[in-house]
Amino acid sequence: MSWRPIHWKLFGIVSASFFLDGVLFSLVPATFFLLEELAKNATLIFAANSLAFMLGALALGKLGDVVGRRLGLIASLLIYTLGTLWFVAAFWADRLDLATALATTSVINFGVGGEVGPAYSALAEFTPPRRRGAALMLAANFWNAGAAVIAVASLYYAQITGDVKTAVLYTFATALALAALVLIARYHIPESLRWLTARGREAEARALAERYGVSFPPPQAPGASLRGYWGRVAVLAAAFTAQLLTYNIAAYYLPYAPGFAYGYEFAPINVALANLGATVGAFLLLPLIDRSRKTSFTAAFAGGTATAAALAAAHGAAPETYAAVLFLNLVFSEWAWASISVLESELFPTPVRSTAVGLVTALAWLVNTGAVFLEGVLGAHIFLALLTALWALGLAAAALWHALGVESAGRELEELT
Repeated sequence: MSWRPIHWKLFGIVSASFFLDGVLFSLVPATFFLLEELAKNATLIFAANSLAFMLGALALGKLGDVVGRRLGLIASLLIYTLGTLWFVAAFWADRLDLATALATTSVINFGVGGEVGPAYSALAEFTPPRRRGAALMLAANFWNAGAAVIAVASLYYAQITGDVKTAVLYTFATALALAALVLIARYHIPESLRWLTARGREAEARALAERYGVSFPPPQAPGASLRGYWGRVAVLAAAFTAQLLTYNIAAYYLPYAPGFAYGYEFAPINVALANLGATVGAFLLLPLIDRSRKTSFTAAFAGGTATAAALAAAHGAAPETYAAVLFLNLVFSEWAWASISVLESELFPTPVRSTAVGLVTALAWLVNTGAVFLEGVLGAHIFLALLTALWALGLAAAALWHALGVESAGRELEELT
């Protein structure tokens, strides 16, 4: 199968979705430093948001297998758009107390978490094998771009307005405008041909294949389940947990942890620099990702382990030094995220692919929820020490896959299940 205009269309829509996800997920850590009462309760809010993200990944991952990739993506967008509107309305009316902040931001994160299963599945199932790794990696990388953009926007609005309320409203209004644009685009996303054939809707799949000038997919095994795939779930969940915790701690949570050397006023700078490093990282991995998934996976965690140790050593040095090492660490964080994202999109049967992606995501976010609660107890120094240990855990999972797993680069999805 060659790359066609429909692949660019799908890639563009999914990339815009991940850009919006990065914007929405980063709204809280990028703006709450402006709101003293909420900043004091950041640990509680982050933990509630993490739990909501986990539940969204589980629920909407399953939904993506039941109703299709397209409707799953539309449902998730509607959920987090409504959550954002609720937050803005409450803030505008001066009724954004702690309970409302918890509820509104958790609804946002439920919707964002629900994007992952149907989004990864849609792109993996439509993309030619030789380009699948690069397409998934670059699309997911737009999350980092969105996070960096909204962090910079928050700083800019705070500077030009000189008013906290106006700055926060401008930031959330920007997110709402982006959500409206993505919603319009998402209504035009094509349904996955593989999902249609797996559901017995072969005539619709053939009509779409002819319409878009793409190859008709191989027959799909009906009634597939996750039985026989739990080993893959375990390896990917362990690696993703390590990557997620290190990414969230380094990029989002550390500025709000007790003992952080640069204060929580550093939060938007921290979010922007970290996600800029991750954005650059995806392009550096391009020459390797479609050559070997195994090598990409292992190299990501080896580099992440080394730079995590360097980040712990740099904490307390000049802010510029810390920022430079943070940037480099997040380059490898993106490598790890890309490698895991591609693998979890490839290694499960079509009828349960979105569910499997949601499950791997949810397991990692469940552990992340506990880690956020510990943030307020353990403080910045211990969390920085944990970064290296977590990266080492991910390296062990990657090494296990390198030794015992399958090489999926360039192969049809049906060959891998």
